[in-house]
Parts: sequence; C-alpha cells; structure tokens
Amino acid sequence: MPKTMFDKIWDRHTVVGGGDGQSLLYISRHMVYDSSFHSFEFLKRRGLPVKRPDQTFATADHFVSTLGREISAIEDPESRHVVDLLHTNARDCGIPLIGLDDPRQGIIHVIGPELGIAQPGLLLVCADSHISTLGALGALAIGIGHAESTHVLATQTLWQNKPKLMRVTLAGTRPFGVTAKDIALAIVSTIGVSGASGHAIEFAGSTIRGLSMEERMTVCNMAIESGARVGMVAPDETTFAYLDDRPFAPRGTGRDRALAYWRTLPTDSDAGFDAEVSVDAGNIAPMVTWGITPGDALPINSTVPDPTAERDAESRTAMSQALEYMDLTPGARLTDIAIDRVFIGSCTNGRIEDLRAAAQVARCGRAVVPALVVPGSTPVKRQAEAEGLDRIFIDAGFEWRHSGCSLCVAINGDTCVPGERCASTSNRNYAHRQGRGVRTHLMSPAMAAAAALTGHLTDVRRLEGAGREC
Repeated sequence: MPKTMFDKIWDRHTVVGGGDGQSLLYISRHMVYDSSFHSFEFLKRRGLPVKRPDQTFATADHFVSTLGREISAIEDPESRHVVDLLHTNARDCGIPLIGLDDPRQGIIHVIGPELGIAQPGLLLVCADSHISTLGALGALAIGIGHAESTHVLATQTLWQNKPKLMRVTLAGTRPFGVTAKDIALAIVSTIGVSGASGHAIEFAGSTIRGLSMEERMTVCNMAIESGARVGMVAPDETTFAYLDDRPFAPRGTGRDRALAYWRTLPTDSDAGFDAEVSVDAGNIAPMVTWGITPGDALPINSTVPDPTAERDAESRTAMSQALEYMDLTPGARLTDIAIDRVFIGSCTNGRIEDLRAAAQVARCGRAVVPALVVPGSTPVKRQAEAEGLDRIFIDAGFEWRHSGCSLCVAINGDTCVPGERCASTSNRNYAHRQGRGVRTHLMSPAMAAAAALTGHLTDVRRLEGAGREC
C-alpha cells in the first residue's frame, strides 16, 4: 500500500495499536526544558527513574535572562529556581544538559536541528507545541502536555491518537521581499487558525523544495498556528547537507545506513491525504498581522478590515473584538500604524539567516523606537558576531542580547509596557502575549527591522536599500 511520510514514521514507531484508535508509540528522543519541572517532580514522588536518559535532552530557554548567561542574571526568584531545578533534575537523572554556560545553549527548537538531535525519520516529543519546527528535517515532532512528558520520561513511550493528514502544496516563484515568515503567515491566513485541527501537515511543492533548511523550519514552526499537531517537509539533499557534521548526527558507515533509510521516507506518489490545500507562492506579499491570532494576517499594502463586511456573525464579532483590543480603525492603511517597540528573535525567526536579513535592512538607517535582537542560540550569536552582524545592529541603535525565548513569551524579564504596540518576529500575537494590554503585529525579520527604522509598519520593499547593498 502506498504510504505518506507521516505513515511511514508512525508505523515504524508503533509498539501496539489500541482498540480505541490510539497507538502506543516508541519515542526516539525527548526534549525537556525549564517548564518541565512538573514531570520530574511526579517521577520523584513515584520513585521512578528516567527510562532513557541518553535519549532525553535538556536546556533552559523560557525563563532565562537575555542579559547574561549567569543564573544570577535571572532577576525573578521563582524563574531562577525553575532554571536551577532543571539543571539539578538533569544531573540527578543522568540527562544530557545544555546549560546556561554551555556554548551550545539556546531555544530548544533551535538547538534541536542545530545539534543534529533532530533527524529524518525520528519521532521526537517536547512539552511545547513548537517542537513542530523539527519536522522541517523530515522528523515526526509532536508537542505534548506535561503529564504526557512524564509518561515518556518513565517509559520512553506514549499513547497517541493518529491525526488526519493534510498536504499543503506551494508552487510558484517567490516575489521580491517575500520570506519564509510571509509564506507561513499566508498559509495560516488561508487555512485559518483552526482549519488544520486534528491534522498533521506535510508541506510540499516546488516552493518548499526551494527553501533553505532554516526557512523550512519557520514554515513548520507556524504549522501549529493553523491548528495542526505536526508540520513536516520530506527530507532531500538540502536536508542531508544540513546534517553533515552535526554533533548528534550519524557519521561514517552509520551515516551511509541513515541516508539509505532517509531516502525511503518521502511520501509515495500515489499516497492519499485527507485534505489538500494549494497556495500560489507568486501571489504572496510581505505579510503583517492586524488582529489577535496569526490567521489575522494581510499583505502590508492592505487596509485594516471592516467587520461589517463579514457575513458570518461569529466572525464579525471576533473581528470587532480583535480591532477593539488592537485599537485599530477599519479602513486604515496598515503602513500608517505606528509602533512603539520591535522584537527580532524567537524559535520562529532567531536563526542566522533571520539575523542576516534583519541586519541587511538595519544597516540602511537607525532605529527610532526601542529594538531588541535576541539570537535563537549561543552558536547563532557567535556566528552573527563573527560576521559582524552585532555591530550592524548596535550601530543602528538596536539592542543586542544573549539567546532565549525573550519577548516571545515575556515571562523572563523581557516584556513590553502595557498598551505598547510591538512589531515582532515571534509566532503568536494573542492578547497580552507580550505583556498586559500589549498589541503585537507579527512579521518577518526584514519587516521588523524596517519598522524599527521608520517607527511604523513598513513595506520593506519600499525601504531604500532593502534587499541590496546600501
């Protein structure tokens, strides 16, 4: 029978199928972070050891300070305790720890691919939905709850319902100024924030094939924002080249065997999906959100939508509530919206290619509002500094920080002032996400840098120097 990539990985990891439609899955690798203390506490109460500490990887990211790598840099005592607790739990359980002082430290969804922990065909889990980022390598990466994380720690297995399958195909040439973030926002706005609920998404098509690995990660990261549990891209030569010499990737004859398996993973040509969505990449423009979900996204040259034009009463009410929170007037041009702050970073857009794109714009002027740049990992930070990107940002008035989740979650000392409007490269623009009453507009790193230079939402294609040497 022809199989999809998802089916191939799912079947390979199925231990037993239950009569209620669930399957017991063997977990290849489990990633834990500073919010995982609940799971470790339960294990201790039950006197249970970690089943496979060698296949469990720990790092702190949500609660860490971006002002320094010392744990003392974390000002909030509770946050400092949570980070310290992860270090203690990892040490006591024999789990590989990528600690604050480790040169490999970073956001868990950034270092997973960076270190080669994520590989094609593996089934990885983490108690954070954006583990879907790792699906860009042809892995099956599932976000789980803390109770489920406890089960994995104790047994290295997990009961799961098999989702339906959706294929999102993108074809066409990307127009000038269109990035992976714009593609991701266009997909979410097309499908809707619940349009892929109960599904695993495979991204396919010539446009996806033309993306770099880091761009594919951005697209898979945002799959969750359409309601999907999983986002995946079939592995190819781009994937294999990316994994070369990664610390946890196979080498020598082991790599030869892995490659032979990896090449069998792409979906069979005659395999079927439960749902199909097609998007013409040639019609995508630089995107920005106007509301309080990632699906509330429009091309930057659009105007704020009018709820009265919406026929569905429920949608009309949701739009009105979103505009009230965002303090926007229907019909206003998006490019007329002034912003108070800029955030460039997160597991969505904190990789080296993202920082290069933002720096290319930043070098063309000077920030007129506070702008924060937070690399996704310490290796990204060091590479950016080796390339001189940090100097470009600093000279342009941007603030350069250490790695961490930072303003994406705003639970680590980095937060906006209540009522501020923030241009952000993160993945969620929910009400109060970046602070009480904060209004968030999602966009690409280049668009965020352009907003920092102008003080308002800006079409980066119109900014002098954007996309070329200044």
